[in-house]
Amino acid sequence: MALSLISCLSSNLSAQEIINDEVKDATKTSDSVLKTVGAKKIDGVAAVVGDFVILDTDIDRTILQLKAQGASIEGVTRCQLFGKLLEDKLYAHHAIQDSIVVSDAEIRANVDYQVEQFLAQSGKSMDELLAFYNKPDERSFREEMYEINKSNKLASEMQNKIVDEIEVTPEETRQFFNRIPEDQRPTFGTELKVSRIVIEPKTSEEEEQRVIDQLKQFRVDVLENGSSFRSKVVLYSDDKASIPNGGLYTLNRKKPRMVKEFRDVAFSLQEGEISEPFKSDFGYHIIFLEKIRGQEYDVRHILLIPKVAESAVLAAKEELERVRQRITDGEITFEDAAREYSDEKETKSEGGFLINPVTQDYNFELTKMDPELYGQIQNLKEGEISLIQTDRDHTGNVKFQILRVTDRVDEHVADYSRDYLKIKELALNEKRFKAIDKWQTEKILDTYIKINGEYRDCEFTNNWLKK
Repeated sequence: MALSLISCLSSNLSAQEIINDEVKDATKTSDSVLKTVGAKKIDGVAAVVGDFVILDTDIDRTILQLKAQGASIEGVTRCQLFGKLLEDKLYAHHAIQDSIVVSDAEIRANVDYQVEQFLAQSGKSMDELLAFYNKPDERSFREEMYEINKSNKLASEMQNKIVDEIEVTPEETRQFFNRIPEDQRPTFGTELKVSRIVIEPKTSEEEEQRVIDQLKQFRVDVLENGSSFRSKVVLYSDDKASIPNGGLYTLNRKKPRMVKEFRDVAFSLQEGEISEPFKSDFGYHIIFLEKIRGQEYDVRHILLIPKVAESAVLAAKEELERVRQRITDGEITFEDAAREYSDEKETKSEGGFLINPVTQDYNFELTKMDPELYGQIQNLKEGEISLIQTDRDHTGNVKFQILRVTDRVDEHVADYSRDYLKIKELALNEKRFKAIDKWQTEKILDTYIKINGEYRDCEFTNNWLKK
């Protein structure tokens, strides 16, 4: 529990400032609790890491935030929390040195979302929120949250940069496995393969054209009548997750995000341009390109999902009933039926077999299976075909499916041939951990770090005191 709490601290609120060289010089001559940053005085400077300071109140506020979230901090020491803050600031400092750029619009949109979520979930007012974080007004509170979110984003991007290009070869995987003593090799839980056939109700051509025409009218209203694109997002978009951000997403040409159709249209636009309506697996979109910053594109979009008629829902269920009957009667195999009838693109060509997103093979370990999928197959016997199940797709529309479980393998000690992909992932993680450890060791020595007061007595896993 302690480790999981520490790993999530980057999302917690804490005070911070970017400091200048004068402050660094001041910390060399005094460990007093009063430091000056520009014209602002700060009490309780616990540490300086590169261009950042960490305050005593950072740790206090982190503890308050964890308690406010209902998390237990039993077993988590102030030194552990402090160590995590040191790591975050080290990453953020070197992200700046390496000229890593983060999206200002995305960060501010994230702050807006965090504030709205806190108010909605806690039932507190803005005044109560300000009192909780001891802030005089909303503006100063949001600015502090902006700096915190920016620092956290820089830290995250720096970590990604360190490990992004790390890979392991088959030989490295073999050597990793052979280094593990036989009596210490990992045990993998019961595994099985899951396959399914999905049939989705079809929308009518008339309904799809209605959606397209509505999006075209939105485009005209913004370009020719001066309407606000963001307002139309709030009023009409079916992408509920992006509504608090005004439909904003930041895309990077080097790091694919969103479906291909969305990316292709977004990267074809010029600043201030709005796309024509286009279709993806999620529905129909229009995109407004707000800003281009090198490889990053700030875009807003409106998504409309065509409605499905009740008659189409009934027809889809009846079709799947006929397919299931053909399989149980032996007229067609499950695999061939999936290839012929299933509407799920990801599994159709695989004969209905689901691909494990972690291991990229067909095997699923029961103890690590998605709870929703486990609930759908937990009562199935080997080779049994489920009754028709009603489910929802990523747009919220109803769909129907039948499932089957095959090739069950009981819990077993890791076997190199059978479990190669899992072993490869373990080897990759070890290599990434070593890269992170090596980077931290080198950068700690190369970075100005000053730790004050009681925190010098902490037992750190890293050499923050440079002894």
